[in-house]
Amino acid sequence: MKGFVPVCKPQEISSDLASLLLQRGYACRGDKSVLQDEGQSLMRAAMTQLNLSARAYHRVLKLARTIADLAGSEEIQSTHLAEALQYRPKLMMG
Repeated sequence: MKGFVPVCKPQEISSDLASLLLQRGYACRGDKSVLQDEGQSLMRAAMTQLNLSARAYHRVLKLARTIADLAGSEEIQSTHLAEALQYRPKLMMG
């Protein structure tokens, strides 16, 4: 059947897409900027600890790319990712 989409839980789709993005190193701006090993490790840890969805992962990368641009850097470095992650809204429990 053409156009058939299997039924999946949103968490499965999100985690599968996030895994795919991590495997590919998520190339920003074509092949010019690829996350280095340190950046990939940081994002892997952030995804696990903060339970980031694929959408949140992409938003963090977009913000990190902007921070890198403002810093005059060609590549997204782990410091740019860390700064982008700190701007994520905090969940209030209680």
